[in-house]
Amino acid sequence: MIRLILNILWFIFGGWLSGLLWLLGGAILAITIVGLPYTAAAWRIAGFSFWPFGKEVVSRESLGMSDVGTGGVGLLLNIIWFIFAGWYIALSHLLIAVAEFVSIIGIPFALKDLQLAMLALAPVGKTVVEKP
Repeated sequence: MIRLILNILWFIFGGWLSGLLWLLGGAILAITIVGLPYTAAAWRIAGFSFWPFGKEVVSRESLGMSDVGTGGVGLLLNIIWFIFAGWYIALSHLLIAVAEFVSIIGIPFALKDLQLAMLALAPVGKTVVEKP
């Protein structure tokens, strides 16, 4: 019940915008040839941005998934992502988290923004799973 309330509050106070921006970014990436490998990661992050409570970010390798997002190719893709998009997306989530930490009621939301910031730094090779 708490997760549902937190997700509804998150969605109302900005989660919808964050998720839509990640969806739009993924769609723009899908249009380009070079951005195509990042599209799935952006859309996974969009789902997490819409409704983050009750979910966690894990490495695809830890789940036994071996694909382009793991290993050396994934590292290269994450470096390119960090240079062209990740650092400023992460910075925006970090600034929002600092503002949320100021109020005691905003701490759970700040923690989710910090998770989104970490995810924005290197999204390739990560996935979002439901917490038990």
